Amino acid sequence: MNNPSRAGNLGAFLRRDTTGGLLLLIAMVAALVIANSPLGDFYFGVRDAHVGIGVPGFDHTVGEWAADGLLAIFFFLTGLELKTEFVNGELRNIRKAMLPVVAAVGGVIMPALIYLGINIAAGAEETAMHGWAIPTATDIAFAVSVLAVVGSALPTAMRTFLLTLAVVDDLIAIIIIAFVYTESVRVLFLGCAAVLLIIFWVLTHKYANWFMAKHWAAWVILLPLGVATWWCVYEAGVHATIAGVLLGFMVPVMKTTPRVIRHEDPEMGLAPALEHRFRPLSNGLVIPIFAFFSAGVAVGGIDGIKSAAADPVALGIVAGLLIGKPVGIFGAAWLMDRFSPAEKDKDYTWFDLFGMSFVAGIGFTVSLLVAELSFGIGSPHNDHAKVGILFGSMLAAIIGGSMLLARNAKYKKVRAHGVDPDVYDN
Repeated sequence: MNNPSRAGNLGAFLRRDTTGGLLLLIAMVAALVIANSPLGDFYFGVRDAHVGIGVPGFDHTVGEWAADGLLAIFFFLTGLELKTEFVNGELRNIRKAMLPVVAAVGGVIMPALIYLGINIAAGAEETAMHGWAIPTATDIAFAVSVLAVVGSALPTAMRTFLLTLAVVDDLIAIIIIAFVYTESVRVLFLGCAAVLLIIFWVLTHKYANWFMAKHWAAWVILLPLGVATWWCVYEAGVHATIAGVLLGFMVPVMKTTPRVIRHEDPEMGLAPALEHRFRPLSNGLVIPIFAFFSAGVAVGGIDGIKSAAADPVALGIVAGLLIGKPVGIFGAAWLMDRFSPAEKDKDYTWFDLFGMSFVAGIGFTVSLLVAELSFGIGSPHNDHAKVGILFGSMLAAIIGGSMLLARNAKYKKVRAHGVDPDVYDN
């Protein structure tokens, strides 16, 4: 017999930022170890094995299912989170959100320019230029997890800044995927997807309270409708993860009466309620599986590392994540604070923001997806790109995490002495 309290504890555990980041890290390390062990052939055999039902759009390799199918769930939650932020969160107040929003834009533009600059200077072939968007992404789960692990005493405003920045960063990445990596569009399927999205919108708005009260209804009604939308978007020629985002944006962010909610926060509307329910699935299953089948690359020992290090694709990604992200984010934020009505929150210092800008250089999940869209699974550039993503992300996590860990110790002392952080720093 199932124990409801245990199930609730497991769900709460899987919703934590630290849990998602930890499982992602474990999956990534496991993939790298197995791919470079005697089990490597078995790993790549499983990743490249076809699984399907013989219907167009439903016949993919295991790796493709992880990237095109399961990751749509992650992007659905991203869509829900974005919708909530725009309607009832930090992004609702334009002036308050201006600093992290512009910082996110700077954190996209600068890595792309650095990547292109390195590849142009190296005389790389045109194919290498396709990867310009790889270092522009910030991994929400991983970045926020690092902040949660090292920053128990850091101001709450820092997490808000990083989360807002990462959410806007993901929105930009979604737009890039939709417009840059879509070669041709089949209008009939796109029209069918639009009709299904309208039906999804009507159901979630008209019966929002019912879907909140009946937990099974989302699985029985909304999930099949979502899968059908995903299929139409895929067949239309648009990357299928975009379906997840669009479906997330169809869900209303609204308050409802406490009596119909049961387990969720009485103040939550349907969008945050669904995000609350599906987050354990994303953190505990979707992201680890995607990471496991995407991060595995046969490095090839010292020679393989040398080969990747000689490829301007890998060098551009590492430089984009380690230099482009901090310079773009910090520089854009400083310029906004200096020359516009937007201001940095007084609860944290510029050094704190600089540390966060390094943490934002963790570009794992979306970067791996963009690498596969840019070069294709199994291509040399894609393998080198993965090495660059992993190496750059790990260095960004170590550098940014170390900076914030030192600041966390200082904030603990500040709390103990009851002194203002700026005064204490002096």
